[in-house]
Amino acid sequence: MDTYSATDAKREFGEVLMKSQRSPVSVTRNGKPIAVVMSNDEYQKLKLQALRAALIEGEDSGDAGELDMEDIKQKARLKAGLSVNAKNT
Repeated sequence: MDTYSATDAKREFGEVLMKSQRSPVSVTRNGKPIAVVMSNDEYQKLKLQALRAALIEGEDSGDAGELDMEDIKQKARLKAGLSVNAKNT
């Protein structure tokens, strides 16, 4: 991964963008990493991987059981301080 200081990245922004299309580019300030510039395609792939991992984790965490909409509405009304008998929503 190429690394640029924040000053160099600002001065050579076009080059940073071009390099980020091939592989992520690290940006540092005072020698410490502060950002990574990457292509939109790579970013979308990472987001999709994270979503898949979260879905798998959710599936593996156990059975949530059946959802009862009336029970959910009643709990929401109680939490909001509304009358439990108000069923016009």
